[in-house]
Amino acid sequence: MSDETQAQADQGDADAVLGQSAAVRAYFGAQYDAVARYAASLRAEGELRGLIGPREVARLWERHILNSAAVTPYLGQAGSIADIGSGAGLPGLVLAIQRPDVEVHLIEPMERRTAWLQECVEDLGLQNVQVKRGRAEEYHGAFEVDVVTSRAVAALSKLARMSLPLVRRGGAMVVLKGRNVEREIDPARKVLRSFKTAEPEILEGSTVENVEPTTILRVRRP
Repeated sequence: MSDETQAQADQGDADAVLGQSAAVRAYFGAQYDAVARYAASLRAEGELRGLIGPREVARLWERHILNSAAVTPYLGQAGSIADIGSGAGLPGLVLAIQRPDVEVHLIEPMERRTAWLQECVEDLGLQNVQVKRGRAEEYHGAFEVDVVTSRAVAALSKLARMSLPLVRRGGAMVVLKGRNVEREIDPARKVLRSFKTAEPEILEGSTVENVEPTTILRVRRP
């Protein structure tokens, strides 16, 4: 076994321990079993089905599951969510599990990914999720939601054009972004002004102790 392969195996073991830890179980509470079932499916099939890269399997809980869950506190009293470019279901499926009271639309253009999402919805018995095949722009004017989420979809200027038409007045775009998201704000201001949004907020998404917080960008539509 090469040093790199051994390092990935060790990382995977540590990630599995994290996923079974008391801290993670307490964080997800009554929804833990469903989240763990989803994580196990993603670990078993994610790379094979082209949903996550081979290096990501070994850090599934920290980089993907908990990273997605960090959005939940910023959903507020939302009654509906649209997750655009949902892919493997990150963050949309994690949010749907955590918030069974919220109607969640998973919007994804690729057929093989929507097939995966539908399988997960059925396997987990989620009654609050609709899987919609297509690009976000195809649903502009079809419906509006309280919150639009996304993860690693596009730069803010493009993402705002895709997302904000789906956000009803009083709602928000709440997206997972990298540490350098501040650089995306100025190039997006013209688009944001056209939707009369409030000033973008860069927020910290924390989950459990010793897991690095993630960066969240919230753009409210007053």
